Amino acid sequence: MRKGIHPKLENTIIKCGCGAKLETLSTTDKLHVDICSRCHPFFTGEERFVDTEGRVERFNRKYGEEKE
Repeated sequence: MRKGIHPKLENTIIKCGCGAKLETLSTTDKLHVDICSRCHPFFTGEERFVDTEGRVERFNRKYGEEKE
């Protein structure tokens, strides 16, 4: 391997939006993620449905059955 071409690994703290912190190695010193395994619905078993922009209603209007 050639010397001097690889970035240095540093101890990094990854912070999640839920407040969880995880220590790992990375080429950056700080990382921030929106969702992690502690708060993701797949891992927690919690079902969340977020429809912030009315996308379901818009879809139903466009492709749904016509009401008589």
